[in-house]
Amino acid sequence: MASGLTERDRAKADRQSALLQEAARLFAERGFTGVSLEDLGAAVGVSGPAVYRHFANKQALLGAILLRVSERLRDGGRRVTEAHDDPRAQLEALVEFHVDFALAEADVIRVQDRDLASLSEADRHSVRRLQREYVDGWVQVLSRVHPGRSEDELRVRALACFGLINSTPHSVKGVRSTPTDSTVRQILAAMATSALTV
Repeated sequence: MASGLTERDRAKADRQSALLQEAARLFAERGFTGVSLEDLGAAVGVSGPAVYRHFANKQALLGAILLRVSERLRDGGRRVTEAHDDPRAQLEALVEFHVDFALAEADVIRVQDRDLASLSEADRHSVRRLQREYVDGWVQVLSRVHPGRSEDELRVRALACFGLINSTPHSVKGVRSTPTDSTVRQILAAMATSALTV
């Protein structure tokens, strides 16, 4: 049975996906204000105005990047948590999930840190809500690992863990002999798990 998508539909979806990926890379390198529509179009082989066929403007493109990644984090966190019953196993799965995300999406993390204020008010509200829901999932798991600890303390632990994990992919670029992703993954997972369970 046909999927219902025409060749044109698929080409448009592929171009949109390429725009999101290249926009994240360019925004990470130069900042949101340092990238023009012409830069974005050239990165995927189209004219600057052709970007309007996919996104209303550059701000809408930024919103799509950060909304998409925030949904993926929240939904992925829920999936890995639901796959385990034991709180410690849930926590270890969340750590591994977030480490994998940070290594794969270093550009998006940089854009989030630097350009969140450039979002429209509606998109900024939605991104913050999605991110709160992701953190809430971690807090629920941590409350089972550390019964009796306050929600505020557990939230601080989760956010501190994100800081450790999210900053490392950029930090290791300056190391004389850059470690492999698998080495970084192992180090980060071990350090984050230790910090969260101490």
